[in-house]
Amino acid sequence: MDAKSIHERLAQRFGDKITAFQPEALQPFAVIAADAIADAAAFAKSDPELAFDNLMCLSAVDHPKETPPRLEVVYHLYSYRHRHSFVLKVHLPREDAHLPTVEETWGVANWHEREAFDLFGIVFDGHSDLRRILLPDDWVGHPLRKDWQDPDFYNGMHVKPTPQMVDRFLAGEKIGVGPFDFTPPNRHVE
Repeated sequence: MDAKSIHERLAQRFGDKITAFQPEALQPFAVIAADAIADAAAFAKSDPELAFDNLMCLSAVDHPKETPPRLEVVYHLYSYRHRHSFVLKVHLPREDAHLPTVEETWGVANWHEREAFDLFGIVFDGHSDLRRILLPDDWVGHPLRKDWQDPDFYNGMHVKPTPQMVDRFLAGEKIGVGPFDFTPPNRHVE
C-alpha cells in the first residue's frame, strides 16, 4: 500500500482522531490523537491490509517554540509482509505529557518508551516498567528537552565542562575524558 492508502485505512477506522496527514514528507506521516494511539497501534498491527508487525523506532522531539509548545512522539512502522512503511505522530503538551503505552502491541516499545521517558519526561500510561534507562535513578530533569541546562555537579562530580575545558576544545585540542581515550595527546596516561 502507498501512504495515501494507509492513511485512508486508518482514517476509515479512527475518523477525526487522525488530525493531520503529510503524504509529501520524506517519510509520510499521520498525526493521531494521544488517546487513540494504543488502539491505532493494535489496529495497524492486526489489520491484514496494514500488518505493521515492526515498530522500527519510537522517538520524541521537543518543539518549545511552537504555538502552543509541544512534545511529539514519533512511531516508525514497517510491515515485513507487505514491505511498506508509515509514520504515526502524537502531539503532547510539554507540561504533564502523558499517553498510553503501545508495549502490548510491540514488545520493543518497552525500551523505546523508557528512553523517551528518561530523556524527555513523557509518561507512558500502562507501561510495565517505566523508569530511567540511560540516566541514574536520582538524575534531575530530562536532558533532550531544549530548555534543559547542564548541572554543574552530580553527586559531587563536575559534569559541566569547565571554562578551561571549553577553551581547550575551542582551540582545537582533542580532549580525552579517561584512560580509554585513544585520541592523542593522551597526557593523563603514563
